[in-house]
Amino acid sequence: MRVTEFRDGEPTVAPAPLPSDPQASSPSLALASALALSALTTACGGGGGGSSTAATPGAPNGSTDQGAGRTYTQAASDEDAARFLLQAQFSASTAEIAAVRAKGYAAWLGEQFAAPAGQTGFDWLNARGYGTINNGTAFYDNSYPGDYMVWNQLITAPDAVRKRMALALSEFFVVSLTGLSFSWRSHAIAAWWDLLAANAFGNYRKLLEDVTLSPAMGWYLNTKGNLKENTATGRAPDENYGREVMQLFSIGLYQLNLDGTEKRDGSGNKIETYTQSDITNIARVFTGWDFDATQNQPTIEPVSGRTIPSTDFTRLPMRLNPANHSTLASSFLGATVPANTDGTAALKIALDTLFNHPNVGPFFGKQMIQRLVTSNPSPAYVARVASAFNNNGAGVRGDLQAVFAAVLLDDEARGPAGLSQATFGKLREPILRLVQWGRTFGINSARGSWKIGDQSNPATQLGQSPLRSPSVFNFFRPGYVPPSTALSASLSPAPEFQLVNESSVGGYLNALQGLVRNGIYVNAPDLPQSASNATNGYDITASYAAELALVLDTTALVKRLNLLLCAGQMSAANQTLIVGALNATALTATSTDSAKLNRIASAVLLVMASAEYLIQK
Repeated sequence: MRVTEFRDGEPTVAPAPLPSDPQASSPSLALASALALSALTTACGGGGGGSSTAATPGAPNGSTDQGAGRTYTQAASDEDAARFLLQAQFSASTAEIAAVRAKGYAAWLGEQFAAPAGQTGFDWLNARGYGTINNGTAFYDNSYPGDYMVWNQLITAPDAVRKRMALALSEFFVVSLTGLSFSWRSHAIAAWWDLLAANAFGNYRKLLEDVTLSPAMGWYLNTKGNLKENTATGRAPDENYGREVMQLFSIGLYQLNLDGTEKRDGSGNKIETYTQSDITNIARVFTGWDFDATQNQPTIEPVSGRTIPSTDFTRLPMRLNPANHSTLASSFLGATVPANTDGTAALKIALDTLFNHPNVGPFFGKQMIQRLVTSNPSPAYVARVASAFNNNGAGVRGDLQAVFAAVLLDDEARGPAGLSQATFGKLREPILRLVQWGRTFGINSARGSWKIGDQSNPATQLGQSPLRSPSVFNFFRPGYVPPSTALSASLSPAPEFQLVNESSVGGYLNALQGLVRNGIYVNAPDLPQSASNATNGYDITASYAAELALVLDTTALVKRLNLLLCAGQMSAANQTLIVGALNATALTATSTDSAKLNRIASAVLLVMASAEYLIQK
């Protein structure tokens, strides 16, 4: 298996350990491959279960009220605390584990809801110089700064819970950097990311409006510049956003019960939530909106003479041009927008109608459970989360704090039953694996470059990159069932498995073994632009300080990795197997630093390639 590295987001062959070092090679790579393949053939991400005890929704605004129906309100062990942390954010540290155990789940979560937000992605781009207008760098025409921005946000932001929820929201309300092709696209995707983060603990209704008027979404789903009908030419309003805001961002295709199960008519058929007429009519509401250029200060590029706008429009809500807005009456989903209604008022009617539809709670809530806890939650679990969406306990609908609290604090998420169920849990997304590695082992960019680029190539990289979905349908469908598996017989979805194939298995291992040992190779880390110079090197590396202190005690080392990476869910047999592989190469206190690092890297690689790591329960 060849060793690859990331160079500005592109895989290249990295320097292998020198053959002269007798401890540079390790027998663990074959074992890692075997464990990873085992994960893909024997483990399943999904399934219902858990305690049948009803759990009440979390109280709003970060309240520490634990809910009268919750049984598992305190972490009984470090493993329980780590399990909670790995669902609520990206990683678990010994300090965070202790805090969760001391405070209880709800109180700790309430503190995170109340914590201040970290630096925005937009501001980070500007601080790094990516707002500079220069023909040589052409940041305004490049997307790679957007990749650097979001990886930096995910790995370094202090408000990890907020960023975890924003990532989950980004896979429900999808905008992909791949589909943006206008000036300052990286600033636009940063503004989009910041929008999701800012609304993560707010209200779904405001989030839905901000999503609708986002310049990035406007470009991605054609709301930007959408013109009213023209009977002379036969032009009709573009229906793209009108369709997707219903199908993907609010109510879904079929009418749902509170518990997420599909309603049926008298003949047993599914009942559609909307028709083509609904799409055609609601599309009229989304006409007349365009980028807000009122604050732009165009600059003439000094070399080519091209006029470049300022970045302001990328984070301003789109602006209504009444002349381009349809004045026809429109009826959809039981609501009516009268003829000649102002565009802003028409938008309010449409979004209020979507927001108040009974499908939203179970449709949105179930997918948030899938993103954070388990692929196949029980109907009762979905109903409890949907109830929290419908009423946060204070009569407020759409309170996202209440929704996320209900997802994370429910007995089905916190109870031990799921740990013993082969079908409970979810496949850990490649994005989450890299971010967890970075946060767990203290990776740092020596020159502040954070040049981690697009990791979408499944053959040589992770096979997934944040804000780089291949389509508006996300990286994977919520109802995806892996074919020719045990799950297919029961039609049990395991969404993340849509990313898994023969190429992605090998690509993940190739990428992992290089970065875990050596870090991430960066071209010109002293410069913001994509370039190559004498400073090329491993600018982004892990410290492994705590792990190096245990390097001679392989049993303690593997135990620590099992807790922090797997929440203690790795079997004793696999731990013994990994310890044996590590001990196959002798190591003493006088061994070289390189040899010690080889052992740490081998241990991390073996754990992160195991089935019990890849499946998060």
